Amino acid sequence: MTAPALHRHGTWLLVAGLCLAAAGLALEPQNPPTTPPVQVPAPVAGFGTADSNGTMIAVTGMDFTGASLLYLVDTQSKHLSVYQATGGSEATSRLRWIGARNIELDLAVDGYNDKSEFSFKTLEEKFKRGEVPDGR
Repeated sequence: MTAPALHRHGTWLLVAGLCLAAAGLALEPQNPPTTPPVQVPAPVAGFGTADSNGTMIAVTGMDFTGASLLYLVDTQSKHLSVYQATGGSEATSRLRWIGARNIELDLAVDGYNDKSEFSFKTLEEKFKRGEVPDGR
């Protein structure tokens, strides 16, 4: 394209942009809404983290009292252990072992308290027959 043609096309683009901006301003509501905005509580900073090294998974979080929680999963021996840490003064700070469990059999169960649309067995049978459940 030649320079005059580019100038002509650029002018039309500028005019079209200005028209769209004017239309947007004209359609903008003149009176702001009178209802106050919904206030969402801010998330707690550093609510939780997770890391792993190939044999252990560590997940941290907070319970409803604000105490820190540590979940440790040994992926080789299939064990879970949970700890609670509270801060404060020397008299109130502590580390407490909440509980532990061998989760090997838990991980072998096809379903427990499962509210899915299809049980594992039903879904497995559908796949074996070549049926693909509707994902809606």
